[in-house]
Amino acid sequence: MLLVCFIDREGLMEHGAGGRKLAWCLLVALLSVASAEVFFEERFDDGWEDRWVKSDWKKDENTAGDWNHTAGKWSGDANDKGIQTYPDFRFFAISAQFPEFSNKDKSLVFQFSVKHEQKLDCGGGYMKLLSGDIDQKKFSGETAYSIMFGPDICGYSTKKVHAILSRDGKNHLIKKQVPCKTDQLTHLYTFIIRPDATYSILVDNEEKESGNLTSDWDLLPPKQIKDPDAKKPDDWDDNEYIPDPEDKKPEGYDDIPKEITDPDAKKPDDWDDEEDGEWTPPTIPNPEYKGPWKQKKIKNPNYSGKWKAPMIDNPDFEDDPDLYVFPNLKYVGIELWQVKSGSLFDNVLLTDDPEYAKKVAEETWGKLKDAEKAAFDEAEKKKEEEEKANTTDDDTDEDDSDADDSDHEDSNEKDDETTKENTSKHDEL
Repeated sequence: MLLVCFIDREGLMEHGAGGRKLAWCLLVALLSVASAEVFFEERFDDGWEDRWVKSDWKKDENTAGDWNHTAGKWSGDANDKGIQTYPDFRFFAISAQFPEFSNKDKSLVFQFSVKHEQKLDCGGGYMKLLSGDIDQKKFSGETAYSIMFGPDICGYSTKKVHAILSRDGKNHLIKKQVPCKTDQLTHLYTFIIRPDATYSILVDNEEKESGNLTSDWDLLPPKQIKDPDAKKPDDWDDNEYIPDPEDKKPEGYDDIPKEITDPDAKKPDDWDDEEDGEWTPPTIPNPEYKGPWKQKKIKNPNYSGKWKAPMIDNPDFEDDPDLYVFPNLKYVGIELWQVKSGSLFDNVLLTDDPEYAKKVAEETWGKLKDAEKAAFDEAEKKKEEEEKANTTDDDTDEDDSDADDSDHEDSNEKDDETTKENTSKHDEL
């Protein structure tokens, strides 16, 4: 990697120490990027198919999807291509291998971009990192993985960024809700795991969530648990409210009828007891009836609160300083089910340097996002104009059709009259 550092000598003389500090900071930043270790980087230029292996998963069932090498219907640069899912209602699985590495004592940065050009309503847009040796031709949804990361959308309830970490054969979901982007433009997703077991999740180069692996995933047993030997004291009163001892049921309350005879009802004048039976006046709800009596409740003066078992140190808890480590990372893959295809993946990066990842993001997604938005807006405008033109044509066709229907109705009316006339004549005969 060639790095050039331009230092303005006049600026240094004019600004003195401040100018020297600025030049030194620029130099340090450049050296930092230069020292970044890149484990895998894919821009999907020509020859990408030599680096990626399409899985045979679901081929026997004729539900295996494929991949288009394209920039999509709208883009900031028609020559900047990625791989896009197609057709609809398919399973997609593809992977690439890189030299096996461990992120011990270094940060792990997993970054890629994805565009849901189809206005995804149910499907994933995530990627996976896998460890050890796998048969790439058999890569599937059942293949064990180390990290799964990226957006997942389905209906109104699921619109989130998945961040799943595997440990001891179990997959652990992040306990926080991280919203993802749901429009039809390209967005960048970055997952950073650091040696101090902290993490950050970025969307479009902006941090959306951060924290600690220990607290935000259930990777380890809890540090504290409820004391299994603790018991609620016999004199513990956890009733917040008690019946009011001063509140007594009124005398005769239970004798109040639910319904009473309607005092305004009168026997109809044409009522005949012999024919109609004895007249019984109707009943109406009794306004004096208040329902079953309930004793009032008051605050319990002896209320002790809701009892909870005290917390104690978990004897099964053992901290792991290597909690952040994934020792045998070797593959990156995309494994999805999509109802509507059209998700376009690009700019996949695995590195140990968040600053380098940020630089790549600015060179790729950041450089093209405004042009892509303009191209999308233009496509939407053209689509609206075509729909408006088609609506006008349909209205004209409907008017013509209404006229034809009117003529047809007149004809039918005449036919009906003729039929009635013939029927009448037949009856007369």
